[in-house]
Amino acid sequence: MASPVELDVDGYPVRISNPDRVYFAARGETKLDLANYYLAVGPGIVRALRERPCMMHRFPTGTSGEKVHQKRVPAGAPPWLETVRVHFPRYNRHADELCVTKLADVIWSVQMSTVEFHPWNSRRADTERPDEWRIDLDPMPECGFDTVRRVADVVHGLLDELKITGYPKTSGGRGLHVYVRIRPDWEFGEVRRAALAFAREVERRAPDVVTTTWWRRDRDPRTLFVDYNQNARDHTIASAYSVRGVPEATVSTPIRWEELPDIEPEDFTIATVPARFAELGDLHEGIDDVAHSLEPLLEWAERDGVDEDPDESAGA
Repeated sequence: MASPVELDVDGYPVRISNPDRVYFAARGETKLDLANYYLAVGPGIVRALRERPCMMHRFPTGTSGEKVHQKRVPAGAPPWLETVRVHFPRYNRHADELCVTKLADVIWSVQMSTVEFHPWNSRRADTERPDEWRIDLDPMPECGFDTVRRVADVVHGLLDELKITGYPKTSGGRGLHVYVRIRPDWEFGEVRRAALAFAREVERRAPDVVTTTWWRRDRDPRTLFVDYNQNARDHTIASAYSVRGVPEATVSTPIRWEELPDIEPEDFTIATVPARFAELGDLHEGIDDVAHSLEPLLEWAERDGVDEDPDESAGA
């Protein structure tokens, strides 16, 4: 293995050990390549993670090896790294999770073999009140990306009707995510309830291809599941600009709505996204400009008799 490399990240020294260890087998990108990718999209990844509790998905020997889901920041972290304490009532435990406030926090996480960043949809100012509603378009095994495009158009049109701005991104896999900034006025159960009401309205408008059926075994494998439960407490998905833990090093990448007909998710990788970021900047840069109300969706939930189902939330 090559000698460690020390990076100066905005004045913070971050040591990268085993910089030549191959993390992504498809093209041979290394741990140092991963760090350089996150440096290249620095403002975007920091904006996506800023002040949110964040689970680290670590791959100590690269993405072909074991995956470790790590909530707690380990002992020995640098004194400048910030954390946020979250409580887990089911087990009456707590965890001091990564709380990114600067790019050096991200690069330190790469040194700790983190590939994927999975933040909460709430921030440390009040971890129990989300400020982000997440629309997760999750295709079943026989559902192609053309169907994802079609359903995304339905989602976009519905958000426009509600006068809500949604920020789309690829999932880094076969799906699509849309993020909406909301006022932190509601707890997780109500945000999830609003998300389910929206999902059911999408299902009404595209009943042949959309499902909100919770249990996977009961879904048609050709349909797309609108996964409203990603808004439940302690449920996380890969952030904007997060690399995914696959050999191809795909990236969950912000897109413009008008790009949707032409994109292919596998085209966005750590090899291609830095040039896109340099050209377009962060397409989610304006996400914090307006925080929307969930009241219209909660009215739909009341109209449709949508209630929080603890069995669904607990079984996810």
